[in-house]
Amino acid sequence: MATDLAEFARAKNVKYFMISYTDLFSGQRAKLVPAQAISDMQKDGAGFAGFATWLDLTPAHPDMLAVPDPDSVIQLPWKPEVAWVAANCIMDDKEVDQAPRNTLKRLIAEAASDGMHVKTGVEAEFFLISPDGKTISDEYDTASKPCYDQQAVMRRYDVIAEICDHMLALGWGAYQNDHEDANGQFEMNWAFDDALATADKHSFFKFMVKSIAEKHGLRATFMPKPFQGLTGNGCHAHISVWDKAGKTNVFADNSMELGLSAKGRNFLGGIMKHASALAAITNPTVNSYKRINAPRTISGATWAPNTVTWTGNNRTHMVRVPGPGRFELRLPDGAANPYLLQAVIIAAGLDGIRSKADPGKRYDIDMYQLGHTVTDAPKLPLNLLDALREFDNDKSLKAALGEEFSSAYLKLKQQEWNSYASHFTQWERDHTLDI
Repeated sequence: MATDLAEFARAKNVKYFMISYTDLFSGQRAKLVPAQAISDMQKDGAGFAGFATWLDLTPAHPDMLAVPDPDSVIQLPWKPEVAWVAANCIMDDKEVDQAPRNTLKRLIAEAASDGMHVKTGVEAEFFLISPDGKTISDEYDTASKPCYDQQAVMRRYDVIAEICDHMLALGWGAYQNDHEDANGQFEMNWAFDDALATADKHSFFKFMVKSIAEKHGLRATFMPKPFQGLTGNGCHAHISVWDKAGKTNVFADNSMELGLSAKGRNFLGGIMKHASALAAITNPTVNSYKRINAPRTISGATWAPNTVTWTGNNRTHMVRVPGPGRFELRLPDGAANPYLLQAVIIAAGLDGIRSKADPGKRYDIDMYQLGHTVTDAPKLPLNLLDALREFDNDKSLKAALGEEFSSAYLKLKQQEWNSYASHFTQWERDHTLDI
């Protein structure tokens, strides 16, 4: 843990710091600050015009100050003279409530006040594509079932190994890398951690993957569904809750169904209760709904849910419980904001615990083959507008995330939807020109 960034710079030979924050649309914003100036920045923050990024602010607002959190500092393994540090956004000596990292920190504190320590891990999938974004980068990666393809992962060894080497050097506990279910798609895994640490690592991981891909003349994308007919980019989240000291998993109880304690079931119940609304956060783009409502892909399965159901160790449902003491939320996609993803999970889970929510019936069927037989479970939203309406109608979830955040998010996302809806497409001309 770094407490003095100037001392960190001296010890690590760092010349510049990237003081970084993530806006509501997952945009990573930063200022490059010389190490000689970092002491003042650590105290007072780097100044930003909030309106210039995706936050609900105006040009008339005062400077927004991004105050670096020294505990998050990461020296760039591929450019060690630079260090990245996540920042908390302040304005007029008060936290900016709509800022994603601030929203997450508040919910972590709320969970801690109830004696709960949330730990999570994410599986961030991505494609390596051509610089123009039109095709996957490997012309030989053409198998109909490419998942775990040995030759395909080795053809991208230089990129994948360099990223994994960096994660190992950073002490993240990287433990496996694979070619995923779509041509050109990869997944890299590292150890779970406290929710804030996972969010910071997730944010940095996306920056690192894109940077290393560019270094090799490629482009990386976390877009939920970049190619029609191929499996999309998920960002599955593994969730457990521990005691205040972080030593005992309070979700684990071998005497209960699937080894999930009563508190774990209630937390899961909150996720199920708010699923349609939290999709607006976990699946935040127009393109997201091309993934969760996709027809069968070339590989034979989308690996994405479209119904609010849970199960044991079965990957065809929205939530699976793969083992005692944790569960996997399979709804989020690659566009999910690293901080808001964690925040909405905690918000929904806390509400579930406080209301003693029941997750409902457990299904063990293959949802891809027999999903049509499930008639008593809600369908996930068909598009971003439906998700935003669900979120707007979920008063308790909006309150848990904070009214300022919820209002800002809904306003900007509604503007995004309106922009999309007003865009004319070739599909319209193809289907309507001669009507």
